[in-house]
Amino acid sequence: MRPEENLTKKPSGGASGPHNGFGAMKIVFLVQQLSYGGAERQVVELAKGLKDGGVSVVVAVFYPGNELEEELRAADVPVFNLEKKGRWDVIGFLWRLIGFVRRENPQILHSYLTVPNILTGLIKFFIPSTRIVWGIRASNMELSHYDWLSRLSYRLESLMSGRADAIIVNSEAGRVCLETGGFSKEKITFIPNGIDTERFQPDRAGGSAARAAWGLDPGARLVGLVGRLDPMKGHETFLRAAAQAAQKKSDLVFVCVGEGSGVFRESLVKLSCELGLNDRVVWSGSRNDMNDVYNAFDVACSASVFGEGFSNAVAEAMACGVPCVVTDVGDSARIVGDTGVVVPPGDSEALAEGLCTLIGAIEKNGQELSTKVRERIVGRFSRHRLIETTHRALSAL
Repeated sequence: MRPEENLTKKPSGGASGPHNGFGAMKIVFLVQQLSYGGAERQVVELAKGLKDGGVSVVVAVFYPGNELEEELRAADVPVFNLEKKGRWDVIGFLWRLIGFVRRENPQILHSYLTVPNILTGLIKFFIPSTRIVWGIRASNMELSHYDWLSRLSYRLESLMSGRADAIIVNSEAGRVCLETGGFSKEKITFIPNGIDTERFQPDRAGGSAARAAWGLDPGARLVGLVGRLDPMKGHETFLRAAAQAAQKKSDLVFVCVGEGSGVFRESLVKLSCELGLNDRVVWSGSRNDMNDVYNAFDVACSASVFGEGFSNAVAEAMACGVPCVVTDVGDSARIVGDTGVVVPPGDSEALAEGLCTLIGAIEKNGQELSTKVRERIVGRFSRHRLIETTHRALSAL
């Protein structure tokens, strides 16, 4: 287990609550869509929290109709559909985006992730009075795993980074990667993600319901991995570790929560069968009852092999009192501190050993560990702190 590390010297806020006195400001957030995902969840939390503090907030999406839109509308945050018609709808989309930003006339246009960042850089000339803020959420990406357009997009983002007035990263690992990759150090601000610890909290009854929906034995030890089916998330390493751990602890079962391409999913299901796990792995797909999902776990696992910045899945599980085994990618080791187990990425044997070690610790002193895990998130990574720190950074522009 790793010793605890300080993440930030900024003053701590409470776990939740209103944010008053922010003063007049208008912000437009720009994202591709509002489906379940770490970056999208942070946009929603920021938009709601800043709006509660008196900031005028609008969220603009390329593609409408995704799960988190209703949460924003319920909080009276406007969601505007930019009606992007597909990957190659570029010129027409740019003009719609320029027209929209001119009509809204915000002080801040805050984009999230690579493609929105590139587009805000392209239109900066047309909106000279608006400050451009980029949100970058990844760290050490290995682009060889992705198609040519994704590789080109990452390179364009780097080349155009000078057009942003500020760049907010959610991990120290991401900050280091940007600085070594040629981004301007003066423009980079590190603000870790914030977790809504009232939404994500211990609820074993909800966890039991999720287990029942998966058809699991109530007495089984459940290890869960939450993340889209993507090469960076390390599902292959996780499955190999699961097979090894299952040989040592016969009551272990495993669940993978998240969607991905059909071909990649099929390859993972095939691997699980080859490893003898076909009756011990649940492929859940995406879920909207994530508090129940986390509470169903005895242990949460992040097996990422590259690219991770700040893992919401790790922090949300911890907010529910669930201890974690993580690979040392991005800021995962900083998030768990001395409450979990950290192993090298891509090492299935070390991951299996880590899972068995943490399950042993739970068997000895589970309630005390669960309390310590949640307290770490409440004290260091609250939604309140995220909102106030972000507001200070944007106000400085």
